[in-house]
Amino acid sequence: MGGIFGICSQDECAMDLFFGVDYHSHLGTRRGGMAVFDGKRYNRAIHNIENSPFRTKFEDDLPEMTGHLGIGCISDGDPQPVIINSRFGTLALVTVGRINNKAELVRELVSKENAYFTEMSTGQINDTELTAALICQKGELLDGIRYAQEKIDGSMSMIASADGGLYAVRDRFGRTPLSIGKKENGGGYCVSLESSAYVNLGYKAYYELGPGEIVFMTPDGVRSVWKPDGPMKMCTFLWLYYGFPTSDYEGTNVEEMRYHCGQNLADQDRENGAAVEVDCAAGIPDSGTPHAIGYANQAHIPFARPLIKYTPTWPRSFMPKDQSIRNLIARMKLIPVDSLIRGKKLLLVDDSIVRGTQLRGIMDEMLSFQPKELHGRVACPPILYDCKYLNFTRTARQNETISRQTIMKLEGTDSVTEAQVEKYSAFGTPHYRCLVEEIRKSLNFTTLEYLSLDGMLSAVGIDKCKLCTYCWNGKE
Repeated sequence: MGGIFGICSQDECAMDLFFGVDYHSHLGTRRGGMAVFDGKRYNRAIHNIENSPFRTKFEDDLPEMTGHLGIGCISDGDPQPVIINSRFGTLALVTVGRINNKAELVRELVSKENAYFTEMSTGQINDTELTAALICQKGELLDGIRYAQEKIDGSMSMIASADGGLYAVRDRFGRTPLSIGKKENGGGYCVSLESSAYVNLGYKAYYELGPGEIVFMTPDGVRSVWKPDGPMKMCTFLWLYYGFPTSDYEGTNVEEMRYHCGQNLADQDRENGAAVEVDCAAGIPDSGTPHAIGYANQAHIPFARPLIKYTPTWPRSFMPKDQSIRNLIARMKLIPVDSLIRGKKLLLVDDSIVRGTQLRGIMDEMLSFQPKELHGRVACPPILYDCKYLNFTRTARQNETISRQTIMKLEGTDSVTEAQVEKYSAFGTPHYRCLVEEIRKSLNFTTLEYLSLDGMLSAVGIDKCKLCTYCWNGKE
């Protein structure tokens, strides 16, 4: 994934840019970058942040970054911002998204336009550089941005610094958010993937871009230069897991949505006769915690923290490429509380289960403290499809998810058809119950229940037709 942030200020912008980008660190841990325009040139810095926080890598760069326009990003892959000399003058660009037809686009540009690209150390082409090349295929910048959006299969939101301001561009289907903040003293504007990134910097929420919308920003004002023109397909996973708790998307707060998921889980258990008597409800930190609080309050049972997260020195566990390292970090981050586990009946709530390997390690650790019962609750349906748009549920292979692995086991095959997946995904059916029961046994839960798709979508509180649910039901 990743996060992007831009600022156009009447004052020096580097410090606000520095903190605004840093507030996206929960979205990625591979690279960070900033670029500030001083009126003549861009001062840019890009650093690897895999083993150090963003702030520690960029503090020494700040004195050199003077100016009123700046863009930055946190990225899981490509080094950004990209700065190019183009027919539009000097263009600086940051992006967040995914390009599924990258090879096709590169071949087309190389063969027809004599374009060339610099390979990264991974042997891949930088998505942001490719996006910039597509933009430059048109004679006008706005036309170029629209052209890039139309050519890219996947999703692409971006911030471009050009023409004395910033172009903020939300992807065609609004899969990722972009929110504009206005300085309280009238000193300028910022644009951010996370609306929470600018609150402590003295900005108030001003405007949220619609799907496909393009906005041009200067320190003096904001105007829409391309109106929203696409159906909304906002990624539901942002609310469920990736988004920062204090952010709002489409008028719905992330923390509040997670709380409502927990409430809906408790109601679903009661209505389906799956409610259990426990000593307390607990969340798998961090994102499982608000789901568990919602469940506990709705079910009128105590909330406790038998697992405490230790964060000062451990990065996010899903980032390392090696699965065994991810598992190790996941275990090292969570420290059990013996007195809250031993001999207790616990209900554990998690936001989702992808492969299940980390959760299985957590369960093994919890069981070593000899609880009486460990009940599992998941705040979304079983994940059955690999994300095509934002890499949110990305696995090396689609069949690595615990849900598909379990279906293959039940069907006695080494692959599954779409008909088989659909058969097991229908909530409450005998095949669905069989899938959940097999997952329960593999993870050693006493009982296991998933929230239904309707229960999860109602927690978001906006028209479900505006939400992407591809990773759960394969619906485009």
